[in-house]
Amino acid sequence: MRLKDLREDSDIKQKDIAEYLHIKQNTYSQYENGQRQLPIDILIKLAQFYKVSTDYILGLTKEK
Repeated sequence: MRLKDLREDSDIKQKDIAEYLHIKQNTYSQYENGQRQLPIDILIKLAQFYKVSTDYILGLTKEK
């Protein structure tokens, strides 16, 4: 998944994106590391936040 790259490219800390999503930082870290599946509602919020498609986040396309 491309979550870490998107976050780092935007100079955002895990803590900040976790607050935006109303989740704990360690939960978000598990999403980034693939240790926990990304719920659809969180996927949609992240796509809207980063202004990319859900397919891009999931690695199904190279087009943002």
